[in-house]
Amino acid sequence: MSMKKQIEHCLDVGAIQDTLQLQDPVTAEIQPGPMPQPPHLKNPLATAHTKHSNRYSRSQPFRTTSSRTFGRIEIVIVPTAQPSKNVAITLDAKLIQTILCKRFRKVAITTIKNRNDLEELAKRQPDLVFSGVKYFQFHDQDVWLNDFLDHHQIPYLGSPKSALDCEYDKTVAKELVQRAGLSTAPYIRVHPGETLSQLPTDMQFPVFIKPANCGDSIGIDSASLAFTHLEMQRKIQQLFDSLRCDVLIEQYLPGNEYSVGIIENDSTKRLTAMPIEIRAEKNTEGHRILDFQTKKNDAEEVLSVTDQKIHRALSDLGQSVFRVLGGTSFGRIDVRMCASGIPHFMEANLMPGLKKGYFFRSCALNLGMSYEQMIIGLAENRIKPKTSHSGVRNRQQIGTIIENPILQPT
Repeated sequence: MSMKKQIEHCLDVGAIQDTLQLQDPVTAEIQPGPMPQPPHLKNPLATAHTKHSNRYSRSQPFRTTSSRTFGRIEIVIVPTAQPSKNVAITLDAKLIQTILCKRFRKVAITTIKNRNDLEELAKRQPDLVFSGVKYFQFHDQDVWLNDFLDHHQIPYLGSPKSALDCEYDKTVAKELVQRAGLSTAPYIRVHPGETLSQLPTDMQFPVFIKPANCGDSIGIDSASLAFTHLEMQRKIQQLFDSLRCDVLIEQYLPGNEYSVGIIENDSTKRLTAMPIEIRAEKNTEGHRILDFQTKKNDAEEVLSVTDQKIHRALSDLGQSVFRVLGGTSFGRIDVRMCASGIPHFMEANLMPGLKKGYFFRSCALNLGMSYEQMIIGLAENRIKPKTSHSGVRNRQQIGTIIENPILQPT
């Protein structure tokens, strides 16, 4: 699909897939019980590598109480033996289940192995699907989970496929952001086999080279920052050879790097933005590059954004980009400053990891939120129980708490 068609597709929600004919899932269910706190999550800020105190940590957007909430949640996973390219969020399903059982009466782990399993899920009509699966591969076609759930009017955590399509291709996301009048670095896309004889007139060296559609800093290393045409060509060819993918070349932005966690209030549709600074160590050339090895080794620092002016500018851009891309529920927007201190959109993640990654750390540093509070809050924000009005009351209550007075969106 051409980039123009991809952009048009992202601007059009499109048709939901037809109902599939489907059978019996593998389901494990446990009753509510005591919540063991994993050692690495006892202090939510311990994993954040922060050196700054946080003025925003006293307000809790999700309230945790001992009361139980009606409603059935299914944590949907795929068999572990399957390839993981269709899984955007790797979940510790047992841990998530244990946490959610503190608040919700019925929480099941459901393994989807075939079409029949998926159809049975639809028949059960759970009040929320909690999953990191993007799509299922059923022989003749890919079935996107969130589209399927939308078709059956089942609430889920995350964004619809139309939004995930926009964020997956970084050039499509940048084009949409640019069309909306928001700041993003000048760029050009190169396809395998193409030769880039010179940069566009609005770009100059140094430039930054990365895959157009890979996450987790895959393909990014010290050679991604190119100061000459020869260095650029070498890196482009290396990505062609190793990943066989399109390549995104951007004007390099020399400022600090940030990530903005976003939570959407499901009742009011208002957004709470939670910026953090991400500081990679300087490499041998003296540059801070958040490359694959740095992320893999968790070697970067994650810091609070204490300057209120910067905090607001990052929040405004993050919220605007989230809306432009069609995000819902929660997500993360990555930002970098130019030499003039203006924040520029880099890329988005509308299915961010729910372990110790940047989204959790943005919740911990901005809102003082524990891991348990984050998981329960995200679920309670989206669940729509059909068996009791108490679930609606709880969701509205969360809606009034989520809007931190310090981080209040305009």
